[in-house]
Amino acid sequence: MKKLILTCVVMAFFVMDYTQAGTWTTIDMPGSSGTGVSGIDGSYIIGGYGDTTPCGGHGFLYDGSTWTTLDMPGASMTGANGIDGGNIVGFYREPSGIGHSFLYNGSVWTTLDMPGASVTWANDIDGSNIVGYISNHGFLYDGTTWTTLDMPGASGTNPHGIDGSNIVGIYGDDSGDHGFIYNGSTWTTLDMPGALRTAACGIDGSNIVGLYVDASYKTHGFLYNGSTWTTLDMPGASWTEAFGIDASNIVGGYEDASGSHGFIYTIPEPTMVLLLGLGGISLILRKRSRV
Repeated sequence: MKKLILTCVVMAFFVMDYTQAGTWTTIDMPGSSGTGVSGIDGSYIIGGYGDTTPCGGHGFLYDGSTWTTLDMPGASMTGANGIDGGNIVGFYREPSGIGHSFLYNGSVWTTLDMPGASVTWANDIDGSNIVGYISNHGFLYDGTTWTTLDMPGASGTNPHGIDGSNIVGIYGDDSGDHGFIYNGSTWTTLDMPGALRTAACGIDGSNIVGLYVDASYKTHGFLYNGSTWTTLDMPGASWTEAFGIDASNIVGGYEDASGSHGFIYTIPEPTMVLLLGLGGISLILRKRSRV
């Protein structure tokens, strides 16, 4: 006779669940009047902090346990903005008030002044490439050549972050302030939907972080992965700004009732959810001969 045997195979389906909340950690330089975090590379975080001196400010490097103050020798103010490996870039001001950029490799401080510029402000570094702005123009400096960066039609361009050939920042036009990404040939506007103002500040791979101002004039941080915009608000903060990103870690600043603080936000790893179902039903037809 013929016997029909149904074999039901239990299939396992794994799906990603992103509903888990990320982790917020406050970063405060001990004894400071206020702390802001601007960049991250691996376990190293940089930024600036204030003291009791009027208009006083210092850069810092923090490795998760040790705080190191960064002061350009002879400067009245120093701020660390970008980090890549052992190299840090930022801005310092002379006692006379004149401002310059710097490159610091852990032992040597080098002043960076774009030829002909009244003020040079370095924002970020990747390898040998440094981005920043002079007056209403952006720049790219590769250690030898200074290249001006201007968003077409913009009244001002300010590059904030660099990763490989991609540069992000902010530009202004008659309609307001907008974020941008520039890949060396194409300029693309980045506007948080519904925002009054958008600024792209940091980039790592396909992920971009920054800040936007909503219709009620409140400032929020954001994470943009090329298709989805995610708002980043430090719980209890009156405003939040995201400045740097490295892998799953985002850094920036926020303000609450106690003052200004830095933060590190760790993007949650997607969890694997197992779904079981019946599938792969096969029909096996066996033919047996009756003796």
